[in-house]
Amino acid sequence: SRAPRWAIAHKFPAERAQTRLRAITIQVGRTGALTPVAELEPVTVGGVVVSRATLHNEDEIQRKDIRVGDQVVIQRAGDVIPQVVAVVPEMRPADSAPFVFPTACPVCGSDAVRPEDEAVRRCTGGLICSAQAVERLRHFVSRDAFDIEGLGEKIILEFWDERRVRSPADIFRLKETNGTQFPALQEREGWGEKSVEKLFASIEARRRIPLDRFVYALGIRQVGQATARLLAKHYVSLDRLMEGIEGARIVGSEAMGELLSIGGIGQSMADDLIAFFHEEHNRQVIADLRAAGVEVIDYQPPRVQASPIAGKTVVFTGTLESVTRSEAKARAEALGAKVAGSVSAKTDYVVVGADAGSKAQKARDLGVTTLTEQEWLDLVSAT
Repeated sequence: SRAPRWAIAHKFPAERAQTRLRAITIQVGRTGALTPVAELEPVTVGGVVVSRATLHNEDEIQRKDIRVGDQVVIQRAGDVIPQVVAVVPEMRPADSAPFVFPTACPVCGSDAVRPEDEAVRRCTGGLICSAQAVERLRHFVSRDAFDIEGLGEKIILEFWDERRVRSPADIFRLKETNGTQFPALQEREGWGEKSVEKLFASIEARRRIPLDRFVYALGIRQVGQATARLLAKHYVSLDRLMEGIEGARIVGSEAMGELLSIGGIGQSMADDLIAFFHEEHNRQVIADLRAAGVEVIDYQPPRVQASPIAGKTVVFTGTLESVTRSEAKARAEALGAKVAGSVSAKTDYVVVGADAGSKAQKARDLGVTTLTEQEWLDLVSAT
């Protein structure tokens, strides 16, 4: 959703430089992921002074045999993100030792485990881990989520340390608790009446938020902006979304089939959604936000002219000849239809192209109306 997948970019080779690796530190992200970071002797690469670079994960460190004290080759991937390309073995100190990746979270001390099928090691501390909690709050107020101006990384961390903000709902109670439960913000160094008023106004302006932005702000694993939009479009309201995902906990249920029928959502993502909404603490966060006056706006489909497929559920199967599947889906959505990935009793039309498979047969078994490509084109061109 952020970049065209069909595009190819030809780029000049990235400029490289050598420097010494002083240390390897571990950062803990909002999902608990432990990310190793190279602390470097500052060096200029492509006109920018670089002192830190990502090392991605423990496998990457082992594969490149990166050690503290090594002379390393640095480049800025895409002329933006600093990365360690390789080490210079002949300049390695005699007393160097392989880096041992921690098995405990450096922030809260909880176990850091690595699932068999993943490259990332994660802290199991959850919300007792302050690093995760602060990162989740930062994500919550970020531009593509609630977009609250004036609550940057530094302010969020200060409010956390003061226990002024410990959960997302606390943000919407800042005005209420200011000068009562906590010292007045106006008295802080660098703050004044105007800056406090601007912050409160920014928070107030975000009390009503569209469903897709709200879902993205929750910081659910694997759920980015595109997936949040898909969920909002399919379930329409927050209550329906939570109810549908709760029902999907039952393997083989209609609710699980409905969730997996959403294009772009597979079993792994469905598992993360179910795990998130099944967690009592996460449900409490949502309830607390509502109690603090946050209103989640139901998904509003784009306004379209009256069409015979408006409000209908359409499934495409097989190869279309006159248009691509993606073009046909986009056309259907523009005319107010909901495009699904699988056939169910709730499906209104199944458009059958060449070499159609089991979906066409299932539609016939369920008595769902099937259309040829030409019948479909005649239907949508009638609008």
